[in-house]
Amino acid sequence: MRIRAIETFATQFVCFVRVTAENGAQGWGQVAPYCADITAEVLHRQVAPHAIGQDAFDIAHLMEIIPEREHKFPGAYVSRAMGGLDTALFDLRGRIEGKPVCELLGGTPGRVRAYGSSMKRDITPKDEAERLKRLQDAHGFTAFKFRIGAECGRDQDEWPGRTEEIVPTMRAAFPDDTALLVDANSCYSPQKAIEVGRFLQDNGISHYEEPCPYWHYDQTKQVTDALDIDVTGGEQDCSLVDWARMIDQRVVDVIQPDICYLGGMVRTLQVARMAEAAGLPCTPHAANLSMITLFTMHLLRAIPNAGKYLEFSIEGRDYYPWQENLFVSSPYAIDDGHATVTDAPGWGVEVNPEWLAKSTYKISTQDL
Repeated sequence: MRIRAIETFATQFVCFVRVTAENGAQGWGQVAPYCADITAEVLHRQVAPHAIGQDAFDIAHLMEIIPEREHKFPGAYVSRAMGGLDTALFDLRGRIEGKPVCELLGGTPGRVRAYGSSMKRDITPKDEAERLKRLQDAHGFTAFKFRIGAECGRDQDEWPGRTEEIVPTMRAAFPDDTALLVDANSCYSPQKAIEVGRFLQDNGISHYEEPCPYWHYDQTKQVTDALDIDVTGGEQDCSLVDWARMIDQRVVDVIQPDICYLGGMVRTLQVARMAEAAGLPCTPHAANLSMITLFTMHLLRAIPNAGKYLEFSIEGRDYYPWQENLFVSSPYAIDDGHATVTDAPGWGVEVNPEWLAKSTYKISTQDL
């Protein structure tokens, strides 16, 4: 069954992708958020020409040939555009076969433990602890991630003393069986990262994300080798060659690919399998409530080396106004600290027609 058309519905922040097969069947996917309108143009210029007319079920072949055909353009934008095609094709197949994507991948529907993921640094430690405690009481989260340092901060904190205050404040606010995770977003030099990491260990933090500039694997590896805490990372990486090197050298203890950044489910499964062979768990990056969290839920229900939990953003319209009203019915409900993958075909979600009507539309097609 060949691909007849690829459509995009884009804003600056979100771009949904719809594929149509020659029999009229359709599936929905999404490129990575942010500058999504630019990614939509890349998809039509550099991805769609290689996919139109090809077998809609041979997703792995498409994900192999497109980077070869676009070998002069390695990097984030082509990967993000490929992810939109890949995820739409998985939805198409799932709808045709009447199966959820997790089942297509060899898994089953069911529950996934979630950690509440804070994106905020402009919040006081006291207010952050109180906010997360309310969410635990309301939804039963058994794990939370909060922010330390400053994004690409060159060893500087968001404001002086914030990290030294928020870590013990958070630990004191929650029972010992609540897992606490932190994200440094490339803040530290190795020496400073190790110093902070020991402080985290002393305060019962279990997950230390992206301590050093993520592109300096040698720096992150120094931190991993020096600490007992799980050092994690990988969300930004979209090259399979880089992933092989990261895993082979055990740069981190836990890998965190982002399905949208990496180029879709096929490529993320390749990375997860590399990690499985090396004995490393996979806890993907899923930092907002567009389709990326849904993709990740299905992945975690299908891979044998799934990490302890799903990243689940706790931020609403004040932080992510663009993620409002994306779907007819939200697939994101947390009950007793868990999200649920249903047995609905494909991704099990419908994009909101009212949102689509306000987006910028483009189509790539040919007569078959």
